[in-house]
Amino acid sequence: MLEQLTGHEDPHPIYERLRAHGPLTRDGGIWVTTSHPLANRILRDRRFGVRPTGGAHVPGGSLLPESFLEQDPPDHTRLRRLATPAFSPKKIDEYRARVEKVADALLTRDEFDLIEDFAAPLPISVISDLLGIPEEDTAEFADYGALVAASFDSGVTAEMANANDKVLALFDRLIAQRRQTPGDDVISSLVAAEAEQRLTAREMLGTLVLLLVAGFETTVNLIGNATRALLDHPAQWRLFLADPDLAPAVVEETLRWASPVQLTSRIAHERVDGIGEDEWVTLLIGAANRDPEVYPEPHRFDVMRVHKPEHLAFSSGIHYCLGATLARMEGDVALRALARRMPDLRQTGPATFRDSVVIRGMRSFPVSRS
Repeated sequence: MLEQLTGHEDPHPIYERLRAHGPLTRDGGIWVTTSHPLANRILRDRRFGVRPTGGAHVPGGSLLPESFLEQDPPDHTRLRRLATPAFSPKKIDEYRARVEKVADALLTRDEFDLIEDFAAPLPISVISDLLGIPEEDTAEFADYGALVAASFDSGVTAEMANANDKVLALFDRLIAQRRQTPGDDVISSLVAAEAEQRLTAREMLGTLVLLLVAGFETTVNLIGNATRALLDHPAQWRLFLADPDLAPAVVEETLRWASPVQLTSRIAHERVDGIGEDEWVTLLIGAANRDPEVYPEPHRFDVMRVHKPEHLAFSSGIHYCLGATLARMEGDVALRALARRMPDLRQTGPATFRDSVVIRGMRSFPVSRS
């Protein structure tokens, strides 16, 4: 059934047809689950990983060289530990004032495209600053991130490979600069770790590419999906306008109701509950986050919803999204800024959607402040 998805339409009718077959079913020769408890259990179960037994790469290729996203322990543990300090709650708190300043600076026009003019430039500005990417290079990095996200569906095309070469060359240049003149940024900290032989040069590149893409791809779609959901549910928008401190709740309900990442996969390293060794399981995060066994009235967008257990929009287990705290903060700041500066915000034209089954978000969303 999943092959029927094109990336444009609402995937939930197909998810519900799969759910009717039970918590775990076969679809096109691959195990699929729509169940929140089962998906959460698999994500936390160390008998499942992201690479086949023996460590071979996943067929189809990737633009991420040696990133910890595609590694199982112990390499995953080692590489993730090196990147973690940059995303600590303390660091994120220090960035909040900068994010607020950027958000306000972007909201100056009466009519604009919410994605192109606000949701995208906000997180790319922040992650570029955090990584240590010069402002003149941020546009190229942002375009590259969109291509990487597209590769999750289509594999690596010639266009993507060409963009990949350019971005790796840019990172090589920045790494060389930090070797000469270290700064207070992620590139400098990874350069120091490489000098101590805690990671290889290729692993450093993979980590930087992953952090760049993960640092803004989820947030762009979170901000876009949240704004569209609020405008499509006027009572919820009025509720938020009356109490902007509901911003974290809006973020969480958006992550559940319109998960930016709709699915991920794990492979069994041994036979587990009928799943054979080296068999893949597709975890439909978007479906799990609307599991009626977990969330009452799951298809209703409700910013007052109690999220227990936590949604799986940021995954779970050892691959829980490293940038989750940053994404939540940026979503919070962006929504508060919109409510404060544009309480009469309205949609002025049709939204266009990303041509992706994995990533759920919009390409464009024209709006006006009144």
